[in-house]
Amino acid sequence: MPIVPFVIALSFAAGLNLYATVATLGLLGRAHMVTLPSGLEPLADTWVIAAAVVLFGCGFFADKIPIVDLVWNVAHTFIRIPVAALLAWRASSHLTPGMQALVVVASAAIAAASHGAKTATRTLVTASPEPVSNITLSAGEDVVSIALTWAATRHPVAASVVTVVMLVGIGILFRRVWLGLRGGWKRLLEGPGSEKPQVTR
Repeated sequence: MPIVPFVIALSFAAGLNLYATVATLGLLGRAHMVTLPSGLEPLADTWVIAAAVVLFGCGFFADKIPIVDLVWNVAHTFIRIPVAALLAWRASSHLTPGMQALVVVASAAIAAASHGAKTATRTLVTASPEPVSNITLSAGEDVVSIALTWAATRHPVAASVVTVVMLVGIGILFRRVWLGLRGGWKRLLEGPGSEKPQVTR
């Protein structure tokens, strides 16, 4: 299995839903549907799978309740990103130290991007009084995380390409949001009389 494409897709999935990613890897390895990289073979252990499934179940419900989902995701900033980097480190153990370090750093950055996009989106959606948007968004994230993890094990190159496309989309979206926020703050600080008068002819 090509490790770098595998790690790229896996890291994005872990940033969205770490427990779904770990449980999917463990179940696939346990069922001998895929051959996990040597460093990730412990994920197929019964206790690891059971813990991941239980935590996924907790997150499944917490992630669909407004406010609770925001607290859950903010708290997991300190879990998803480090564990994604750990998974990358274990999976790339056969690479040279320099290459392994690059893979781990890239994994952390990718997980941070997907986790950050998820948390920012949840912040906007939580303001909505109806729960349907939260439930729909959370279910979609779960599906993407599981599907991307499966694809990473069977079609790692294709999965990594999809991941890169999503990362580019996140970058474009966040740039536009940032420019809009910066422009809004600038107008707010300058006051209503700061706009240049239009000259009519």
